[in-house]
Amino acid sequence: MFNKILIANRGEIAVRIIRACREMGIKTVAIYSEADRDSLHTMLADEAICIGPAASSQSYLNMERILTATVAMKADAIHPGFGFLSENARFAELCEKCNITFIGPSADIINKMGNKSEARKTMMEAGVPVVPGGKEPVYTVEEAKAMAQEVGYPVMIKASSGGGGKGMRISYSDEDFEANFQNAQMESVKGFSDDTMYIEKYIEKPRHIEFQIMADKHGHVVHLGERDCSIQRRHQKVLEESPSAVISEELRQRMGETAVRAAKAVGYENAGTIEFLLDKHKNFYFMEMNTRIQVEHPVTEMVTGMDLIKEQIRVAAGEPLSVGQKDVEIRGHAIECRINAENPSKNFMPCPGLITNVHVPGGNGVRVDSHIYNNYKVPANYDSMLLKLIVHGKDRQDAIRKMRSALGELVIEGIETNLDFQFEILSHEAYQEGDTDTHFIPTYFPQYCK
Repeated sequence: MFNKILIANRGEIAVRIIRACREMGIKTVAIYSEADRDSLHTMLADEAICIGPAASSQSYLNMERILTATVAMKADAIHPGFGFLSENARFAELCEKCNITFIGPSADIINKMGNKSEARKTMMEAGVPVVPGGKEPVYTVEEAKAMAQEVGYPVMIKASSGGGGKGMRISYSDEDFEANFQNAQMESVKGFSDDTMYIEKYIEKPRHIEFQIMADKHGHVVHLGERDCSIQRRHQKVLEESPSAVISEELRQRMGETAVRAAKAVGYENAGTIEFLLDKHKNFYFMEMNTRIQVEHPVTEMVTGMDLIKEQIRVAAGEPLSVGQKDVEIRGHAIECRINAENPSKNFMPCPGLITNVHVPGGNGVRVDSHIYNNYKVPANYDSMLLKLIVHGKDRQDAIRKMRSALGELVIEGIETNLDFQFEILSHEAYQEGDTDTHFIPTYFPQYCK
């Protein structure tokens, strides 16, 4: 087992990893930028080291500084969390060259699954259902339009290296295709330095269903059930739950087996997520694979009783999985709300600033993952998420009631947040009845989608 782990991240996920390491008796090193000098993760870790200015490019994305800090602090592993360098194949490769364990999959797997067109091709070869679309990547408007006509409108234009909703556009006809393609490709070049695009059939009113998988170095792979992540704005998840309200045990088994087959097809190791689109006829299609721990992993932990961060660490250290598929049991229902420093009424404009007062809810089945505290100053340089509020109930309705109660008790003063917006979602009749899809927010809350 590792003696010391450096956490190459910040905010609540850094705190989450530090707590798991503490319970395992593993020492931790926190890295921080100048803007995060007073962040909670720097106080909870055994050691902390500043790696640069506020800009991510000079701190949390600076591979050389992070690796230098790892060597200097004599850490033998790096946990990348999510975001930043967590899915950067070059970083994973450099860790290996420096004899530092990267707590995640290999660089080769990150490369293969991070490239959407390559991942799509790999899944098709493995017999995993994919959304109908072009088999090859495209680079020009002309070849992309020809492919769109062949696939049939509406189509989704996607950046091959995209993520988080960047480089994605929906086109309904030849008339709007050229502008949408050019905008998506420009966004891809700007965000990922890659002009590779691909075209697939747009599934109308789908649900976004993802399966958590865990795989060890000994060829064992299990799935830990599904998360329904359909409540989104601009392709960014807002609220997640497990299990899905519309998936039967038979469908869960089929989708879970498909997710395991997909992971085995690439020789996957560590935690990962197979993401599917589920249409109204209960047909499911592979969308992408995330080769890291997800923001929403706590809902899976709540319904399975597993600690996914600890499992990641054990697997990275060469230990076999602690469970087999027959040991995985889904109990009750869990919901997670992402509470962000943003103003929904102003197009979700980020609202950094000084938090003057915080009160977090508690009680049986209530969990708060966060890095904020009274008089904490939220920096303007990073993602706006302040905390994740997670609840676990005996069934979906119990979990909804518990989340509404917890949201009503949560207090964050001094800055604007999306807390009231989350309460509106939980209170909406369509959500309570489980009638959701990826267009839920634009359909029922158009005032927030200007």
